[in-house]
Amino acid sequence: MVEDGEAREVLYSADYFTMPEDSPAKAVEDFAGWAGFRVMRPDMKTDWISFLGASYFRTDGPDKQYGLSARALAVDTGLARPEEFPRFTAFYLEEDEKPGDNIVIYALLDSKSVAGAYRIEAQNEDGEGQVLNIRSRLYFREAVERLGVAPLTSMYWYSETHRNMAFDWRPEVHDSDGLEIVTGSGEQIWRPLNNPPRVVTSSFYDENPQGFGLIQRDRDFDHYQDDGVFYNRRASAWVEPKGDWGKGAVQLVELPSDDEIYDNIVAYWLPEDLPEAGEQRDFSYTLSWAETAPPNDRLAETTASRIGRGGVPGQPRPGDQVKVVVDFSGPAVEMLTSDDGIEPEISVGSGAEVINAYAMPIVGTDDWRLTYDLKFDGTVDTVDVRAYLADDGEPLTETWLGQFHPDQFAPH
Repeated sequence: MVEDGEAREVLYSADYFTMPEDSPAKAVEDFAGWAGFRVMRPDMKTDWISFLGASYFRTDGPDKQYGLSARALAVDTGLARPEEFPRFTAFYLEEDEKPGDNIVIYALLDSKSVAGAYRIEAQNEDGEGQVLNIRSRLYFREAVERLGVAPLTSMYWYSETHRNMAFDWRPEVHDSDGLEIVTGSGEQIWRPLNNPPRVVTSSFYDENPQGFGLIQRDRDFDHYQDDGVFYNRRASAWVEPKGDWGKGAVQLVELPSDDEIYDNIVAYWLPEDLPEAGEQRDFSYTLSWAETAPPNDRLAETTASRIGRGGVPGQPRPGDQVKVVVDFSGPAVEMLTSDDGIEPEISVGSGAEVINAYAMPIVGTDDWRLTYDLKFDGTVDTVDVRAYLADDGEPLTETWLGQFHPDQFAPH
């Protein structure tokens, strides 16, 4: 604890804990030390931020429901070798001078390749979520092949997009349903998450991004039906870089999963100029935990992405294509009608072609729906699609990026 400019170590003792007499924890020696810590709300009934394990930490968001986690740093995530997990080795906790439920956390980081120091100014606003202002200074002992700055870790098993990926009674199971990015040029990107058949890494190249995060946009209980762990209440986490982060990429790593107990999604910033041994790097950013990312007043946003059998009802369904339906909502499309000439702008990578693409208002709502069939030619195992709605060439919606693995949709 830091008080009046001096640090005082809080020594571990089993006397701080209540545990059953037959608990294995009784065998833990008093010199064992702490696993981590959590910060309680003033009423001491619930905690709003927790640091536990390696450099992992998380808050409970605006709805007091823990979900995805953040890390201080990711090293060699998603490579064909064991990942390096830096860990916090010491914490210095100081009361924030500002009024409210706040704390300043100083943390020392250490691992094989890097050592560092962090200052985290954490603020909790009940009903609004949490804001963490983070400053870091890193010293590299060795060159790092893949450096993940401001990493976020989440769980995605299946959703309305991939109902074929699980046999479960609930309609959806995930902590986050998409990666959102606002690029340095101001383009807003929405990439629905996947549960892929293999480890897949996607890179979104940029310079000085305005922000990125793993987002839980769908917050309707009826879409989850889980009144035990409340996936509809899971927080979204948004990273807003401070200063010059230069060129690099927001990188998304997706791992296959067959259950909700695995964190199989990672997102972070990968600098183009990777550090060498002996170098120092500083990174500062704001990490916000809220219901969703900061609102976009200019463009309509994706509210649903769905995939089903391609073709036409009543006719033989082709085994090499799927139907894709994307819904958009927002002021940019609210007053438009089918007579306004709104056009879908779609581009597809190698291995597939787009068939019968069209956009129409959704009857009885102010929302719009993009529909198309995607026909695979069997030459590649991953197909990327880029789409948005436009009026006379000007975007009305954010850019929707879909990634498809044809083997997952093959008839069985």
